[in-house]
Amino acid sequence: MATTTSTLIFIIFIALIFDFINGFHDSANSIATVVSTRVLSPRNAVLWAAFFNFVAAFMFEVKVATTIGKGVIRPDVVTPEVILAGLLAAIFWNLLTWYYGLPSSSSHTLIGGFAGAAIVKGGVGAIILSGFLKIAAFIFISPILGFFFGFVLMVIVLNIFHRSSPARVDKLFRKGQLFSAALYSLGHGTNDAQKTMGIIYILLIASGRLSSHATIPIWIILACHAAMGFGTLFGGWRIVKTMGQKMVKLRPVGGFCAETGGAIMLLGTALFGIPVSTTHTITGSIMGVGATHRLSSVKWGVATQIVWAWIFTIPVSMLIGALIFKTFTLF
Repeated sequence: MATTTSTLIFIIFIALIFDFINGFHDSANSIATVVSTRVLSPRNAVLWAAFFNFVAAFMFEVKVATTIGKGVIRPDVVTPEVILAGLLAAIFWNLLTWYYGLPSSSSHTLIGGFAGAAIVKGGVGAIILSGFLKIAAFIFISPILGFFFGFVLMVIVLNIFHRSSPARVDKLFRKGQLFSAALYSLGHGTNDAQKTMGIIYILLIASGRLSSHATIPIWIILACHAAMGFGTLFGGWRIVKTMGQKMVKLRPVGGFCAETGGAIMLLGTALFGIPVSTTHTITGSIMGVGATHRLSSVKWGVATQIVWAWIFTIPVSMLIGALIFKTFTLF
């Protein structure tokens, strides 16, 4: 595949399709709690989330994008074919898990697909092990920290408002959830949109259109946030049901604590340029909130299915990415 302008435009288009599907697939992360508590209607919830997904473009540095672009795969191994294979693998896995209502990580499927194609191209040495292992470690760290923040915030709130009537608490936190949902959507936007930015960035470097020392152009930043926000508008309703109803029954106070705990985690890791899964983070936060009542309030059977999807995401995506890239080499 020659690196012509039309080839680049095509791959960038595919990258933005992935970004759209990322927003569509992961909209549940931003809106499941606020919809399941009936604070916002589904239509208003996705509008609220999409707006803050896009606003994040103007508020944060692009450290996560730089990590994805330069910190996972050796730049000398990256070719348009490698990138396209990774994107197609990620799109396939996202659509498959969406169909079955499983909140898997769009971030990890992109990294897995990208890595699988790169290994076929340049061997295991194509992987920058320190960067790859850091991302893999957060498969487990992000839901644990999400669980911790959700649990602690819920305990604090319960202690502060233990003398208040349930009706008063519900009224207060129905308003509070507007703030927490916005905060979480900012974290979601800055974390997930930057992964596609990183892919487009390394594509332009590999094709010689950008210097390896160049900053990420503003048009890439705006295009990626717009694509993800637009995808969020369409909402992955199958996953909303799993996140907001099947796993833990949430009230507004619980939704507020889960979203705020997840936002703390996402914004903190974004500051350090660590790509984490928004799915893993909010799932952990929701389980942490549920566990403050009693462990049995968390439907661990559903949670177990989700965890298995997490574990398989990177290796399965690597295999798919490798197979797609191998197919490219036959032509």
